[in-house]
Amino acid sequence: MSLRDKTLFITGASRGIGKEIALKAAADGANVVIAAKTAEPHPKLPGTVFSSAADVEEAGGKALPLVVDIRDEARVESAVAEAVERFGGIDILVNNASAIFLQGTLQTPAKRFDLMHQVNVRGTYICSRACLPHLLKAENPHILNISPPLSLKPKWFKNHVAYTMAKYGMSMCVLGMAAEFDGRVGVNALWPRTAIATAAVSMLGGKAMMAMSRTPAIMADAAYAILTQPKTETGNFYIDDDVLAANGMTDFDHYAVDPTKQLAPDFFLD
Repeated sequence: MSLRDKTLFITGASRGIGKEIALKAAADGANVVIAAKTAEPHPKLPGTVFSSAADVEEAGGKALPLVVDIRDEARVESAVAEAVERFGGIDILVNNASAIFLQGTLQTPAKRFDLMHQVNVRGTYICSRACLPHLLKAENPHILNISPPLSLKPKWFKNHVAYTMAKYGMSMCVLGMAAEFDGRVGVNALWPRTAIATAAVSMLGGKAMMAMSRTPAIMADAAYAILTQPKTETGNFYIDDDVLAANGMTDFDHYAVDPTKQLAPDFFLD
């Protein structure tokens, strides 16, 4: 299967994993809605919705850059309407936008708690809700959340309970919506085995952590495999290299930023 002429609405696609998924789809000739906050270049973060859109066009796709803060329900709804007007519908939603703050309870102020829940949980929910009427009209619709498998082991909560709650909220959307729309929309989650070389990882761990990471390409390749499946494949919590292994890949060295370094594991996986 191919994503040619499919329309993807990707949040947080101005950089990192979201942008890499956009470029992978663009190589097939897909239509990509770049929905992200960054309109002007940031001093510390690469990319804007407009530079990402230009890269999508160069890669062979059609792009619609939209400045969207997914905390704003009205803006999400208007962006979805713009996407449908431009491309005629929506086939795929990728809920990639996320906020992170890795601190304990006493170190996490309410504004940080609110930000993570407004972006990760509420943003995922309202983007899904806004896209679903159009997804339900598509031939092979999918929602893919960049979120981890659910686990109630205390070790995943004790050091950053607020962040864990927010990311698991995205995964609970997968659990519920997959059952609610079973047979009509494929709803799945994707999470990396290792740290991924993104701006967030750079800010958290610097050059040392980046060197122990895989490139965002592994997440894009895994996402592509998921999004080209039949919509009946739903309710799964996929791990990037497991997806690729199931599709015949045995060597993952080319994804390593520095193949001489031991890879750093990501959160939420035993």
